[in-house]
Parts: sequence; structure tokens; C-alpha cells
Amino acid sequence: MDWNEFGIAVAETAGMTLISAALAYLVGLPLGILLYNTGKKGLRPNRVINLILGTIVNVLRSIPCLILIIVLIPLTRGVFGRATGDWYTMIIPLFFASFAYVARVVETSLNEVDQGVVEAAKSMGASSLQIILKVLLKEARPSLLLGVALSTISILGYTAFAYDFGAGGLIAKAYSVYHSSPMNYLSKPDIWVILLLIVAVVQVIQELGLFLAKRTDKRRIAK
Repeated sequence: MDWNEFGIAVAETAGMTLISAALAYLVGLPLGILLYNTGKKGLRPNRVINLILGTIVNVLRSIPCLILIIVLIPLTRGVFGRATGDWYTMIIPLFFASFAYVARVVETSLNEVDQGVVEAAKSMGASSLQIILKVLLKEARPSLLLGVALSTISILGYTAFAYDFGAGGLIAKAYSVYHSSPMNYLSKPDIWVILLLIVAVVQVIQELGLFLAKRTDKRRIAK
């Protein structure tokens, strides 16, 4: 085993996952808030806008990640000067594959907020922006943090497609081991090291999300 190669693969996977997740939330969080606010329970219900935004989100969520990568090759090439061969070329397609999912996660979290709390804020004269920032996002924080963990894990899974475009990463390395020794790949320690690393990373992300969610859950503290 070449531990230097493992280190590079881990760094590539982390880069693809974390940057794509950050960009997905940069767009998905406000989009999710907009979906909630234009919905039936929102602060500014607007059936037309909600339908348009919901349709865009649903269409993007229904397109398989691999197809998105292929369709977005011209955009990726225009931004990076190349569309394959390096880990960063996966950032744009992973972003498009995940921000719609993030938007729905955010919308769902906001819908779980007790409407009584929102109505109380309205009765005290709070503006829509104040309600969003100081009531909705604050009350939904535990659920939103869990959503961040789940979204990040999903994006980590999407990095598997990096192999098809020479973009590297841990999962792509596992494919490489298989193709180099298709008859006895399970006897290679590299496969098991990669498996353990991925399981460990997923568990860390999941447990961190649960920990932060519990720490910010006022209902748990009040018990």
C-alpha cells in the first residue's frame, strides 16, 4: 500500500465533498427558506412562485448525478479550463446535484417549527426578516444541523462518479483496485482500508451532526 496515495485520495474526497456542500448550502439554504415562505405555512404565501421554485427543485433532484456531470461538462470546462482529470472538476456537478436536495431539507426543517411560536412573533410586531433569522432558523437549528450531516454524507456518496472522469478520491481508488485485479481484488488490503476510512468518515459526520443537534435542542435542555 502507498500511504502517500491514500493521503492524496482522502484530500481529494474531502475537497470535493466539503466545497460542494458549502456551495450547496450557499444556494440551498436561501432557496429552502424561499420555498417555505411562499408555501401554505409561510410568511408570504405565493402559489405561483412556490410552484415555479418547487418544479425547478424537483426536476434537478430527479436527474441522476452521472447525467448531470455529463450535461455540465461544457460549464465545467468553461470555469476550470478542463472538464475531467482533476478532483476540482467535480465541484460544479456535485453542487448542482445537491443544492436542490439541500433546499428541500431546509424547507422540511422549517415546516417542523411550531406555528404558535411564529404567530407569537408576528403579534409582537416582528418583521418577516426578524422572524426568519430569530425564530424560524433558531427553532429549526437542530433539524438543520442534522440536515447538514445528511447532505454532506450524500455528497460524499456522489464522489463515486469521480472515477468515471479521472477526478480521483477514495471511492475512485477502490474502483482502480478492482480494475487492476478483478479476480482477487478482495484480497488486496487497499480495498479494506478504503472501506474502513469511508465508514469512519461517514460515522464522524453523522455523530457530529447528532451531537450538535442535541446541544442546540432547547426541548432536550428543558427536560
